[in-house]
Amino acid sequence: MSDAALATGLLDRAIRRITTVWRDMAASVSGDADETLEAQMQACLHGRGGEVSARNRAARLAQTFQSLDEPGRVEFLRTLARFDSDPEAVATAYTSVQAASDPADRATAKAALRRALEPPRLKLLTQFTSIPDGTKFLVDLRAFLMRTRAEDKMLGALEADLRGLLAAWFDIGFLELRRIDWNSSAALLEKLVDYEAVHAIRSWRDLKNRLDSDRRCYAFFHPRMPGEPLIFVEVALVRGLAGSVQDLLDEKAPVLDPKQADTAIFYSISNCQAGLAGISFGNFLIKRVVEELSGEFRNLKTFATLSPIPGFRRWLDAKLKAGEAGLLSEEESAALMGAMTAESGSAALALLLAKRGWWRDAALRKAAEPVLVRLCARYLIAEARGKRALDPVAHFHLSNGARVERLNMAGDTSEKGAKESATLMVNYLYDPGRIEEYHEDYAGEGKRNASTAVRKLARGWS
Repeated sequence: MSDAALATGLLDRAIRRITTVWRDMAASVSGDADETLEAQMQACLHGRGGEVSARNRAARLAQTFQSLDEPGRVEFLRTLARFDSDPEAVATAYTSVQAASDPADRATAKAALRRALEPPRLKLLTQFTSIPDGTKFLVDLRAFLMRTRAEDKMLGALEADLRGLLAAWFDIGFLELRRIDWNSSAALLEKLVDYEAVHAIRSWRDLKNRLDSDRRCYAFFHPRMPGEPLIFVEVALVRGLAGSVQDLLDEKAPVLDPKQADTAIFYSISNCQAGLAGISFGNFLIKRVVEELSGEFRNLKTFATLSPIPGFRRWLDAKLKAGEAGLLSEEESAALMGAMTAESGSAALALLLAKRGWWRDAALRKAAEPVLVRLCARYLIAEARGKRALDPVAHFHLSNGARVERLNMAGDTSEKGAKESATLMVNYLYDPGRIEEYHEDYAGEGKRNASTAVRKLARGWS
């Protein structure tokens, strides 16, 4: 059996197991078998039969949702969304706030207004947390909502309610940082394979290599989802800044004694739960891991990433297609046209980038590398959407307090790396003593801190 099939089989077994538990709980609920969804939800809200009955009714609703096809699930959620605030109660409470003149009376009236505004569907959503894997059910429910809500305002309101609940429940203070290693459970290791979103894990041997003695993997977990990582980071302990992800992931490379390493390279950060999108953990994860590694290895002096630049080719291809004036210097255009026959430097570069494995041709690389490195520096340092860096990974690391340290040609020579970033990767440096300063620079002014070399490259465009 392949690794992928094994992971899929594990997921299927987990779903069957929890669905069986819900079905057993639901079987004890009294009521008509053909009871409508709205009636089932009303029964949950009214709490007939006590706490145990309420849990069983919630399990019945969860089991019902899981048994439906996509249109049925959408209709389920629309029914749930209709359990909204009572407009008359809200109007009455608001009138009381307006009429209150005494500060104490006004505070009491505002509290009553907040209670009136709270829709009954919040109570229904909260009841799911009382059943086995109920919190994971809600996380997945939001992922489904985000994918299907479209322009449906009622579903949008339901998703906003659920996001608010999850943001409170998944506050960083409730999360646990855990190291994942080769001795972790098979179920957890299989989830690592499934959730890896940056550099796909190709085999068990590949996974074992990423968890060797000169590697570290850390993840955040929530106590109500103990077997489900929320986000994880993979780290390589090396000497000096790493410039090639293929070298880092080479299974035949010798294992370094971690006590000889002076640099920790964060080379993959993956969010695991689509239903927690917009609820950020990444900045806290990196800071916590820096603390963990600093405590374990006093020899580590540098903390940096080896990161993809997923938007670079999309941005560059658009510039080349538009023939932007001043994109290339006369010398750059001449060098590119000498390497690829074309009517202009921009056309030559576009043709070169379309050539499979162009970076392995010494003449092509000599012509293209200085141009691509300069343009990538411009893209990371100067291109923006408002105050925000155009590249999403750059925005993530800059907002976390990193600086752009070094660009690496042929950093990722995979098909994905060539397609997204012309093989370039970037090192973002995390200086523990300046993380807060750099964060404030970017969050407040949109300032992007960078090394002298990268900033000099970025200034080289007109």
